[in-house]
Amino acid sequence: MLLMLRLVARLPLPLLHALGATLGWIIYLCAPRYRKYLKDNLEAAGLGGLKLRAAAAMEAGKGVLETPALWLRSLAQVAELVQEARGWDLVDNSARRGKGVIVMTPHIGSWEIVGQYVASRMPITVMYSPPKIRALERVMRAGRSRGAAMTSVPADLRGVRAMLKALRRGEAIGVLPDQVPGGGDGEWAQFFGRPAYTMTLIGRLSGQTGAPVLLCHAHRLAYGRGYRFTAEPLPAPRASESATLALNHSLEDLVRRSPEQYLWGYNRYKVPAGVRPPDAA
Repeated sequence: MLLMLRLVARLPLPLLHALGATLGWIIYLCAPRYRKYLKDNLEAAGLGGLKLRAAAAMEAGKGVLETPALWLRSLAQVAELVQEARGWDLVDNSARRGKGVIVMTPHIGSWEIVGQYVASRMPITVMYSPPKIRALERVMRAGRSRGAAMTSVPADLRGVRAMLKALRRGEAIGVLPDQVPGGGDGEWAQFFGRPAYTMTLIGRLSGQTGAPVLLCHAHRLAYGRGYRFTAEPLPAPRASESATLALNHSLEDLVRRSPEQYLWGYNRYKVPAGVRPPDAA
């Protein structure tokens, strides 16, 4: 499998995205369960329509085939794929305060390249959960571990401690805010009108260290031309909003800008083991 991934990683990005779009469309047509899941999630978010469903499926396919390139190419080669960096001064200025930076990257566009791009400019520590395909774990960990530039830690208590240490050294950390946390590490908050178990880790880390939180994402450009990196401040909670609800509202606003690039196939609404369902909470 590693040899095959290395061969895929050598293909030019325009070809990877063209093949990925085709792969995503084939999966959409041939997998009725996935097709229904995608349709239901989009419609529940008020974003129905065949055109958008097809576009979302094709973007998901691009994400599959671009990943080997982002994991197996050198850090410099990956960083060169970013054609534009908007708001990098926010990351720079935050880092200069010496309290670290929390890079919050949801499942939109190419979240893999966000951490890599930050790592090309400053040290970053990122969390990982083992992939469902166990054979991919070694490759994934290698792609997310770039010497002193990028450190990969497990999504457990040891990983949280490592991230705290990184922030206290004034470094960056990367967190997926829409990843469903384990039991006891989140709370229910509305996301596109449905209750989603939402992590509280970001608020805790920021509160303990004073590290600012930035919403960072990388939009795929058309025809495989690369990516546009964007960093923006996390909006403050509105009146009567909890921190987790404010977080989800900020993610909703981002997704509405490019709904086709959000990973609608991810089960954002699952109930983690040991957590009471929202209707019983």
